[in-house]
Amino acid sequence: MVKLSVIVPFYNVRAYAPDTLRSLRANAREGVEFILVDDCSSDGTLEILQRAERELPGAVLVPHERNGGLATARNTGIDAARGEYLTFLDGDDWAAPGHYERLLAAITALGCDFVRTDHVQFTDRVRTLHRVPFGLRNTVVSPREVILPADRSTPVDYAYAWAGAYHRRLADSGLLRFRDGLRTAEDRPWIWRLHREAESFAAVGLPGIFYRRGVASSLTQIGDVRQLDFIRAFDQVLEETALDPEADRLMPKAVRTYCAVMAHHLESIERFEPAVARKLRSMSAASLRRMPQDILAETLNSLGERRADRLRRVRRRSVSREVAA
Repeated sequence: MVKLSVIVPFYNVRAYAPDTLRSLRANAREGVEFILVDDCSSDGTLEILQRAERELPGAVLVPHERNGGLATARNTGIDAARGEYLTFLDGDDWAAPGHYERLLAAITALGCDFVRTDHVQFTDRVRTLHRVPFGLRNTVVSPREVILPADRSTPVDYAYAWAGAYHRRLADSGLLRFRDGLRTAEDRPWIWRLHREAESFAAVGLPGIFYRRGVASSLTQIGDVRQLDFIRAFDQVLEETALDPEADRLMPKAVRTYCAVMAHHLESIERFEPAVARKLRSMSAASLRRMPQDILAETLNSLGERRADRLRRVRRRSVSREVAA
């Protein structure tokens, strides 16, 4: 019987895949399977995974016929998984020896829908511990009740899919699936949906995942049009939250988070290709106009002068151009 399925998408990470696979070998146990999804790599990653399928206990290789992006690759892994519990790992990250055994023991003992874990960020040999932004540990609570407050970091802002484990009932009900085709911010609508609709969760320590930042091929380092998928992702957050019975209570948090992420991208607009930078401004302006304007006004008044001014300028410029036209 498979107790835990570890879903690992890979795309053109030949330089890092061996480290990831070695960490999986150090976590190989009876009842643990590793779903290796190759998202149509062209750099030799697939050959590494084909060898791993033969040599890594519990490995199952699922190759894509065409590139679909991280969200679609994770969905492929969910469809192939047989475990009672599921978790994720990215193809350029790694797990500490024995991490998945401890993770499985934690969620089994707590008996909740999902658990969230701390993690270690690895950047240029510097390791930084990042904690789930929730004080209670090893205590089962309602995930809906920890979405707020709007002006503080909460578990919905800690969107890393690989920092946790999830009961199969979430997959069977569709809550664990990602929006196909999203290339970045795919875990934002996903984590919001979990916290709105799942029944129970707990935060645990277990900082056993090492998250690699600064990778040249990572979308966090690339200034092309794929980065703009954060707008589609947060539009989905707003659309789904607006349908929630407690929309009035939850929407200020959704709008504030959207604005903060948008301001972050606008502040680093120089890293984008010129055409993408123009598209970022126009798409951001359109998104600001779609937001509930009363909530947006309150958000801008409390967001901080620098970020709020940047968002107001983008919105004003767009309105001015429409008037001129």
